[in-house]
Amino acid sequence: MKNKFVTVAAVQSTVSANLKNNLIKTIKLVEQAAKNGAQIICLQELYRTIYFPQYKNMKKDNFSETIPGESTKVFSTIAKKYKVIIIVPIFEKDKKGNYHNSAVVINADGKSMPTYRKIHIPQDPLFYEKNYFKNGDNGYRIYRTKYATFAVLICYDQWFPEAARAVKLAGADIIFYPTAIGNIKGVDKKEGDWHNAWETIMRSHAIANSLHVVAVNRVGKEDELIFWGQSFVCDAFGKIKKRGSKNRDATIISKIDLESNKIIENEWGFMKNRRTDTYQSIIGKK
Repeated sequence: MKNKFVTVAAVQSTVSANLKNNLIKTIKLVEQAAKNGAQIICLQELYRTIYFPQYKNMKKDNFSETIPGESTKVFSTIAKKYKVIIIVPIFEKDKKGNYHNSAVVINADGKSMPTYRKIHIPQDPLFYEKNYFKNGDNGYRIYRTKYATFAVLICYDQWFPEAARAVKLAGADIIFYPTAIGNIKGVDKKEGDWHNAWETIMRSHAIANSLHVVAVNRVGKEDELIFWGQSFVCDAFGKIKKRGSKNRDATIISKIDLESNKIIENEWGFMKNRRTDTYQSIIGKK
C-alpha cells in the first residue's frame, strides 16, 4: 500500500449512437474529475458505445477498437497531463481478430498497463454477450500504482465471489467494477429489486474481503433497457460513501482511507481464520 488515502472517481453517463460524441463528452467528464482532485478515474463498461449486446447480431466492427487505439491515445495524454490513472473499458479487437470486453488501465505517466479482459460472460435475453465477447484469457490483473493497488472486474464478474476473493488474495485494496446493467422495459421483476441485488452483492464483496469497492454503472434508456446508474463507492465495512444519480450523468468523487481496510480485516478476522483445507470441493466443480 503506497498511500493511506486516495481519491477515486466514477464517471457514469448516457451514451448515444455516435462514438465520436461519446468520446468527446467523456473526455470533458474525465478532465473535470482530474481537476477536482481525483487520482484514479474509472469509466463505465463499454463507455464509448451503446450497449449493443442487447441485440443478437450487430456488426462487431462498428463498435470495436484496438489497443493501442483511439481511446488509449486520448486518455494516455490526459493521464500524463494530470498525473492520474484512468480505467477505460472498451470493446477490444485483438491482433488475432478476437473480440473482448476489456478494460485498459492507463497509469499516471500515460503508459498503458496490462489489459484486463472480462472473464465471466453472460448470455440472457437482451444481454447476448457470448455473441460478441470471447472469454477473458489473461486471468485476473492486479495494478500496483503509486496511488493504490487495485483490480478491475467487469459487470457480470461482480456476481462471482470467487473473483473478488482471488483479487483480494493477490493484494487488491480496491475493486473497480465498470458495469452496464439496468431494468428491462415491461418485465415484471417477480424475484425482487434487481438494483438492490446488484448493489448488495458488491457491498458484500467489500465486507467479505475487507476492501473498498467502486461500482460504475451507465445511465439512460437504450431501446429495451433502462440503465439505473447509481454508481457508488463503499468502504470495507460495506458503507456507502458516495452514490450517483439514477437518471442523469454524474461524476462521483470520494476520498477513501485505505488503511481502514487492514483495521477492519483484523477486527473481522476473515483472512486469518480462513480454512483452506475445507475448500477443495469447490475447485473444478461445474
